[in-house]
Amino acid sequence: MSQHHPDLAAEQAHIDRAYECLERSRTDAWRIRTLNEADTGGTFQARYERNAFDEQLVLRLTQLDLGDAALVFGRIDRFGETEGEIESFHIGRLAVADEHREPVVVDWRAPVSEPFYRATGRESMGLARRRHFAVNGQKLLGIEDELFGEGHLGVGHDEGLGGGVASGVEQTATGLRGYSTLLTALARGRTGQLGDIVATIQAEQDQIIRSGHNGVLVVQGGPGTGKTVVALHRAAYLLYTFRFPLEDQGVLVIGPNRVFLRYIEQVLPSLGEAGVEQVVLADLVPGHRIGVIDTNAAKRVKGDIRMAKVIAKAVQDRQRPVRDDVEIPYGAGYMRLRATESARIVRDARRRFRRHNAAHRFVETEVVSAMIASSRNPDANVETLRDSLRDIPEFRATLARMWPMLVPAELLHDLFGSAALVKSAAKDEFSEEEYECLVRERSKSIAEVLWSDSDVALLDEALALLGPRPRKNGKIDETDEVRVFGHIVIDEVQDLTPMQLRMASRRSLSGAMTVVGDLAQATGPFAPNDWSDLLQYLPAKREQEVIGLSVGYRIPAQIMALADKVMLEAAPSLRAPKSVREGDFGPDIVAVKSGNDLLDVVIEQAKILLTNVGEGNVAIVCPDDMTDAIDSALTAAGVAHGRANTTALDSRLTVVPVSVVKGLELDGVLVVDPARIVASQVHGLRSLYVALTRSTQRLTVVHSEPLPNAMQS
Repeated sequence: MSQHHPDLAAEQAHIDRAYECLERSRTDAWRIRTLNEADTGGTFQARYERNAFDEQLVLRLTQLDLGDAALVFGRIDRFGETEGEIESFHIGRLAVADEHREPVVVDWRAPVSEPFYRATGRESMGLARRRHFAVNGQKLLGIEDELFGEGHLGVGHDEGLGGGVASGVEQTATGLRGYSTLLTALARGRTGQLGDIVATIQAEQDQIIRSGHNGVLVVQGGPGTGKTVVALHRAAYLLYTFRFPLEDQGVLVIGPNRVFLRYIEQVLPSLGEAGVEQVVLADLVPGHRIGVIDTNAAKRVKGDIRMAKVIAKAVQDRQRPVRDDVEIPYGAGYMRLRATESARIVRDARRRFRRHNAAHRFVETEVVSAMIASSRNPDANVETLRDSLRDIPEFRATLARMWPMLVPAELLHDLFGSAALVKSAAKDEFSEEEYECLVRERSKSIAEVLWSDSDVALLDEALALLGPRPRKNGKIDETDEVRVFGHIVIDEVQDLTPMQLRMASRRSLSGAMTVVGDLAQATGPFAPNDWSDLLQYLPAKREQEVIGLSVGYRIPAQIMALADKVMLEAAPSLRAPKSVREGDFGPDIVAVKSGNDLLDVVIEQAKILLTNVGEGNVAIVCPDDMTDAIDSALTAAGVAHGRANTTALDSRLTVVPVSVVKGLELDGVLVVDPARIVASQVHGLRSLYVALTRSTQRLTVVHSEPLPNAMQS
């Protein structure tokens, strides 16, 4: 990376001009929007078109607001059609044109930009040179050149390509694109939120980002390979390439927890895509309070795909004929419903309707018709009689027994609150020991029920079987239906249960998904050993493909070497990614002679880490049951800090329970008592592997109990 490149001034001038053009575009967009707002009259069609136009202007203004992000980060020079002709394109975050509509910056997602990420010495893709910029906002700090083919052999100042500090492509041992630029980016301190990698995307990452839109794409990536940020860049690329219809269909990003969502929330907006919906699974079934933690046994049962049959049976158990003939006082006589007729009505409703609530009105109508047929007035009007019968408690009770209107919370609350109902629904699928863990004490009302994370997929399954409750007019409000999306991104997918995968798949419009994870970091109740274990629960409408990321960019080799020992014992069939950089320091292992001194040593080592990482951020990763004690000790010592579950990574020092650390990255990490982490988690060694692979600079391990054997070998 040259800070004295002969083209530095010329490239800075081009960057300055790009920013001027960007500001002109922003000013023009605001002016057009002002004119559009001033016109409020006209027909409904005119107002609709005006509002749609305004939405597009707002979107454009959002895209043009870069904040502190750099607009331009590179340039490619490619051979033209005639001998000696060179075409140059500056690559940036978004497309910018001058007043004559001539391109000043090309969007990184455009086809012409692909060689910037994919060209190699063996396949130059027509490039003569690739140039990387080290930039801080608008200021150009340095230039790194890579020359290709003929360009590498002889193209220099005389051919107008600039010369300067040039390196032949793939002349380094790494074979990485823009190696100096990449290392500069990796060395920067973390901010508590994941940043984009648009300036340093490597070839294997770009292959995934630009893969086709159809089917399920699984990205297997070890710690530090950038799988999360690659998936988010892929979402931005797909929205750019398939703007219609994806913009209307929507793109959904599903993360493992809210700490993770806070961590990634700025990546897509920084790439000009602010309309992507980012959620945890609980957000997809709104209106339910989540706050209960299930036992490991309950998590296992609730996540099992057999629960789909259990819930279906629970719904069917609520569709019951009356045991005996029913007589309801009406007027001077009675209205009668024979038990045989009620059985026929239930059979017909099950056969004709896919969803329970949609059949309620049919059942009600059939019950009224059967009562009319058995009455002295067979010509009575069904609608009139139904309206009258609805006011009679006995009629409502009969209908509630035969075919009650249900919402998912009611169904599951009734089911889990009754050992008899659980047994009836689950005895054909689970053993008694298994299904008994579903039973829990009933709450006084539905509003008071607290659900667990494992219940979310069951509530969704129930909604799929019940359907929304019809309105008073008998029609279904479309807003109550499950929304589907044109493309779905799932991160840390290896930890989802079969029922959760089924829930996510239900929201896929065409089966197009990008799912990313690492089998070695699987710590959920159904930790898969192979991706086929998971793919069976994802859409199979189109091709399913698994792609691996082999290079680790974030974690220094010395830290990765320690983590690899743990991984080899936790998942011996898997291989860790190869780290591309050596760190300045290896892991520090600090033993505490007495457990009573553990918290004091943790505080002392946390202070040292904060000093060692400069302006970077630090996490204390600990067993979940130690979070409160460490938080209290830090507070008592006057050490400013945050807690991941409440403040995400907004503080320089954050206490992070090991259960939510997955997917995060920090400059410094202090891991507390690895043996307790292993003992406290179902997949303890894998959880420890996750904890040890969060740091980009410094790792400290403090332990009062003996280290696990995997860390001693």
